[in-house]
Amino acid sequence: MQIEQDLLSGVEQALLAIMILVIMFGMGASLSPGDFKEALKRPRAILIGFISQFGLMPLLAFSLAKLLGLPPALAIALILIGCLPGGTTSNMFAYFARGSVALSISMTAASTVLAIVTLPLLLEVYAAGFAREMTAAMAAEGFEGEFVIPHVNIVVSLLLVIFPVALGMVLKKRSPGWAKTAEDTASFTGLVVILFLLCSVSIRSGNLFFQTPWQIYVASISIGLSGFLFGWLMAFVTRLAPRYRRAISLETGIQNGPIAFAIIMLSFTGSVADEMLWLGILYSTFIVITASLITLVYRKYGLFDWELHRNRTIHRRLFGAQYWAPYPTERLERSEPIQRGQLRTD
Repeated sequence: MQIEQDLLSGVEQALLAIMILVIMFGMGASLSPGDFKEALKRPRAILIGFISQFGLMPLLAFSLAKLLGLPPALAIALILIGCLPGGTTSNMFAYFARGSVALSISMTAASTVLAIVTLPLLLEVYAAGFAREMTAAMAAEGFEGEFVIPHVNIVVSLLLVIFPVALGMVLKKRSPGWAKTAEDTASFTGLVVILFLLCSVSIRSGNLFFQTPWQIYVASISIGLSGFLFGWLMAFVTRLAPRYRRAISLETGIQNGPIAFAIIMLSFTGSVADEMLWLGILYSTFIVITASLITLVYRKYGLFDWELHRNRTIHRRLFGAQYWAPYPTERLERSEPIQRGQLRTD
């Protein structure tokens, strides 16, 4: 797949960079040091989330790239998306899906920091072969040199993106009211970014939608759907509570698109960057649609176990941790086991 002209102009790239900073600042405004401490209170759920996030997703992305025969640049872009942490969008969807928002936020906070180490390693494991393919293709066309994945640039990009996150956390500590405003602004800006990119591409390269092979559409849709499915299955097999399953599922499938845009713009150049950015745009568009549908399903079928969890929390606050209520065990076993004198809360 060849993109004949620049996907975004210099002005559009500058506007996109500003919006990314706003989103990451808002993400930081939703976090606090307590979120990292909160992660330690549920190590099993966090571990399963990390396995899904950094174990399953890169493997799924690599498998899809191989199965669909994606060109090397697009394969690297797909693997990059699969290796990224979740973002605030997953926290929002976890809330509407009646999932554990506390777990979702804890995973977002911890995985964003962990990505500084895991992302270069995972790219080396899964994307190095595609980089060699690009080098061979360049040699066949008479170009000298070697295509190398810029690991240092990627780490620097992550650090630059995480800096506004840290500033947002400082704002939350000093002014929770303004932090809430920044968080809401970031959520809105996330949708604006997707619309902005789609409009820019439509105006400059409207025919690109028709020139894109079906394999790229399948890849950009399937990576999110696969993440939802395998994240939920991992949490189910390890017998986590349903609200944890929903949170891990959404946290696994919804990757941090703004970080992907930032890394691509700061680490790659030319037609390679345009191709990678195009796949990122498609992923970000379809993930909003698919996540909305999945959330509606989770919200409908999660009503019963969520109400049980909420009732237990209220009972514990009113009567102490030893309080036991005779809930309907035949349905409770399908949601979350509870034993006399042992109540589980967020």
